[in-house]
Amino acid sequence: MSTRTQPGHLDLGVLMALAYGQFVAQLRAQLVAEGFDDLGRSDGYVFRALAADPLTTSELAERLRISKQGAGQIVTDMQRRGYVEGRPDLTDRRARRLRLAPRGEQALAAARRFHQRYERRLRREFGADRIDGLRELLNTMASGDAALDPDIRGLYL
Repeated sequence: MSTRTQPGHLDLGVLMALAYGQFVAQLRAQLVAEGFDDLGRSDGYVFRALAADPLTTSELAERLRISKQGAGQIVTDMQRRGYVEGRPDLTDRRARRLRLAPRGEQALAAARRFHQRYERRLRREFGADRIDGLRELLNTMASGDAALDPDIRGLYL
């Protein structure tokens, strides 16, 4: 193996992408083990958006920075799979407010439990000081000039 392909010599961006890929693979495996084997790639963003506030499909599209048609397709699919439900808006009869259905709340709770266990495991393996430093570094990187729009960033909180 050449030094260019050894993990210590990979570009930092590549290492971050590889680490994130491992995290996502472990998250997906855990969610499958808990019975959520039908989750789509964008479902987590929708879960977080709707956990914060009930939204119309148009508002969800704005929050996710996608087209209304794209949001509509995602919502229809998530409703079919039992993760999202729509209810009449109390102030506008024409609008429907999207909420997490019980299955969506369960999936989001399972994902959040995984996130917590993952960080606890890292703290045990690498030490709290190193993980606190990593958190500080990542927070700094994520809040710099090139950070995501605050509306989008809010989806991750």
